[in-house]
Formats: sequence, structure tokens, C-alpha cells
Amino acid sequence: MIAETVCSAVSAAGLGIAAVTAYRKRFLTAARIAAYSLVPIGLVMTGVVEWLADTAFSPTAWMGFGVLGVSWLLFTTTRAVERRRGGTRKERKAAKSAAQREAVAPAASAPSLAAGSRPAARPAGKPRAETATDDFSDIEAILKKHGI
Repeated sequence: MIAETVCSAVSAAGLGIAAVTAYRKRFLTAARIAAYSLVPIGLVMTGVVEWLADTAFSPTAWMGFGVLGVSWLLFTTTRAVERRRGGTRKERKAAKSAAQREAVAPAASAPSLAAGSRPAARPAGKPRAETATDDFSDIEAILKKHGI
């Protein structure tokens, strides 16, 4: 009796959370939460504890199987829609930011000097080790300037 009450309360709370999530226009997440919240009440309705005695002749048990079937249908439907959309929210966000980065030309921030001028060549001759120490000296100068 207590287990049935707890499972019913968990299912009711889960359906409430799903309703709030759907109100926030996150329908796939709401459907998934509803699917998870229907599992405990479905297990109670199937009578897992009294499986052998009641399953064959209990309409409540068969209704529980129906609820579990609806839960499974919601799981598979949300997964299919998620695959069609192109993944999770993080993946779509990453793809959108990558598309925005590609939209900007890489040389767009370089100023143009004149119409016929060629780009300046890099000064050759400094070894790689010296440029690394120059970089650190610049960083040290900036830190000293700010009193760090």
C-alpha cells in the first residue's frame, strides 16, 4: 500500500514537472519527463509484486501494460524527433557558432594599404627560441606595468 502511494506521488510530481517544462516550450524534454514519470505508476498498475496471481485476469494489469507502452512510445518518438533535428541542444548550438565563424572572412580585419600594394613579407632571420623569449618579455612588461 505504501509503495503504491509513493509511486503514485512520484508519477504525479513528474507529470507536474513535465507540464511546467511544456509551458516553457521545451516539448521534447517535457515528453521525456512524462515518459519517465509514467513508469512508476505503470509498474504499480501491472502489479509486479503480485505478478503470478493477478496478471492474467486483472484489467488493471493490462492497463498498466498499456501505460508502459505509451511510455515506450513517447521515448521512441522523442528520440526519432531528436535525431531528425540534428542532435541535442548543445550540438545544435556548437554547429550554429561554427557556421557564424565561417561566415566571417579570415582577412576581413586586416587593413588594406593601397589597391596595388603587396602584403608585407615577414621578417626572416630570427630563430624560434628568440621569439619565445620576446613574447615572455612582453608579458613581463605588461605585468610590471599593472603592478603584478
